[in-house]
Amino acid sequence: MTAHTGTGAGAARGAGEGAALGGATLPRGARLGVDVGKARIGLAASDPDGLIATPVETVARVLDATGTDSADVRAIAEAVGERFAAVVYVGLPRHLSGKEGAATADARAFATRLALAVAPVPVRMVDERMSTVTATSQLRAAGKKSKSHRPVIDQAAAVIILQSALDAERAAGTRAGEAVETAP
Repeated sequence: MTAHTGTGAGAARGAGEGAALGGATLPRGARLGVDVGKARIGLAASDPDGLIATPVETVARVLDATGTDSADVRAIAEAVGERFAAVVYVGLPRHLSGKEGAATADARAFATRLALAVAPVPVRMVDERMSTVTATSQLRAAGKKSKSHRPVIDQAAAVIILQSALDAERAAGTRAGEAVETAP
């Protein structure tokens, strides 16, 4: 067994520093990705350096909730705390044309409730066009049947949303997407 020598790019950073991205340094910390659906919410997380997204869980959606005390928001807020998340990315489901519809309004409303629950951790909206379609086709290619694996599809969509945000962070050196405002 070989001991880790602490060499490489990660060893040069202090514990509280983030990766140098495009000349800027983002705070170190896990990122969470959220795929909001009508029945379920997929959740994914990254490592503290924001390199790779992995599936976490699928949370049952509470449709009639209006505040921050619903079971779905509490479950995600708990994951934010447990993972010491630096930011939460929520998928923004626009039409292929870029226009916003009912699903977009629903995701924005959920993201606002979540932002209130996890403050001061920022919540940001990122384009998620085709994430569920991509996740479904990737799982189908891996031999998974979509009907029996719907919760897995939600997690896979969250992974796609989060990995896209992580890649955008690295490319731009700033947080991806648009900030969710919580002030009236």
